[in-house]
Parts: sequence; C-alpha cells; structure tokens
Amino acid sequence: MGEGAEESLSDVELARETEVTQGRYAYCIISGAGEMSLGNIGIEHAEAYSISHKDIAAVVHACQSKPYESRDENKVKEWILSHNNVIDKASERFGTVLPFSFDAIVKGDDDAVKDWLSKGYEKFKKELERLRDKAEYTVQIFCDQNRLTDKIVGENQGLRELKEKIEKMPKRAAYLLHRKFELQVKDIYNVMRVKLAEEFSSKIKEHVEEVKVEEKISHVPESYKDKKLIAAFSCLVHKEKVKSLGEVLGKINSQEGYAVRFTGPWAPFSFVNMEEI
Repeated sequence: MGEGAEESLSDVELARETEVTQGRYAYCIISGAGEMSLGNIGIEHAEAYSISHKDIAAVVHACQSKPYESRDENKVKEWILSHNNVIDKASERFGTVLPFSFDAIVKGDDDAVKDWLSKGYEKFKKELERLRDKAEYTVQIFCDQNRLTDKIVGENQGLRELKEKIEKMPKRAAYLLHRKFELQVKDIYNVMRVKLAEEFSSKIKEHVEEVKVEEKISHVPESYKDKKLIAAFSCLVHKEKVKSLGEVLGKINSQEGYAVRFTGPWAPFSFVNMEEI
C-alpha cells in the first residue's frame, strides 16, 4: 500500500472516530418550528440552540458523546445550574417545555437529533399538548413545633398529668418519665402530621391538575430552619388556577403557627411521562 493510500485510510478512520464521539446534549423539547440560537448560556458557556422537526424542536448544545462527570462537586453543581437555567430560558421564550434530567445526550450530529425527533414525534407532541399552559410549583407547609406540642399536650389529659408529675420531680428521677413523655408526644405528632398533610392535600387538589407528595426535601431555606415540615407537594398547575391556589395557601399561612413556602413556576420535571417519551 502506498504512502498516499495510508494518508487516505487515516482520514477515513478520523472521520469515523469523529462521527462516533459526536453528540448533542439535550435540555428540553419545545413547541415551535424553526432553528435559532439562545446564546452561549449552556453548560461551560456552550451555545444552546434549537433543532426542529415539523412543529417541535429540541434545545441542545454540541458536545462529545460521553457523560459530564467530575469529582469536583462545585463544578457538577455549576453544570446543573446551567442545565436548569437553559430550561428556564426556553420556558420563558417558548412556553411549556418537556425538560430532560441532567446529562441526557443524543449520539450523533444535528441530523441524529432530527431523526430522534422524527421517531418520537407523536409521543413528544402528545406530552406537549397534555402539559400546555401548565407549570410545576412546589408547596411546603411548616409549623411551629413548640406551638404544636403545646396543642398536643393541651388536648391530652394523660400527657398533661404526666407533664405535671415530671415538673414536681428531681431532674434525675424524672429522666425516664420525661423520655416516656417525649415518645408519646412524638407518636401523637406523627399521627397529627399525617392528618394535617391529608387535609392540606385535599384543599390543594381542588386547584391543581396533578399533585405529588414529596417525602424528601433537598433544601430548606434558613428562614424555615426553626420550623417543622408538615407536608411538601409538587403541583402541576394550569396558569388560570395559580391565583386561586395562592389564595388557599395564603389562608393556611395566615393560621397561627403555620408557614407556607410556595415557589414556581418551574418546568414540569415531576410530571413529564418519561415512559411516553
């Protein structure tokens, strides 16, 4: 094989390698035809732009076909913030979007994304229509634990009598009784918390399309640290019902001992049917 043939073969291998490693990082699916740039707002200041098929499009940036990985937690947090920021900007510009979780990558170039959109068009379109004019909101309801404890004790004769007995005893002698008192209050509190969560959920459901109970909360602002979380919900809300939901939450917030944190609108991460798309 001649020297020229070797150079030609190397060119082919390089082209194949480029094709294999090329990818498109997917942020979300939007309604609307046409392709445009959203600017260098993507991860690591990558240009986020749309690739369309018929009347839907994917917001992406060009990348290598491999996950974003780092041992630097701050860098990963920065990537996730950038990811969410692109989705927020797309939502502001195009309305309801179908958001993807961090690190969704389509293998290939822009044509591969178009092919992906074409194959999933009916499912993407169906989800966009289902979620049209709806957004995700978070609701967290807190209480003043001391007030709630006082209420529990005040309404339970056995606990009142036990508390009075403990107060008359020396601290060391009262230790076991005090522990018993705390456990009983905790048990009643847990039962009460479930009932309150069900009551609040019932009021919220009248004003939302869907509601999900959140068992774990990743972040609670400092201003709520001295309070106890009673219930947390993710809500899918139509834009015409946001005001009425806010009014209901305002009434709960005005009750003595309660505090409500109501945030949004967000892209409907919790309500996109990923099995469908």
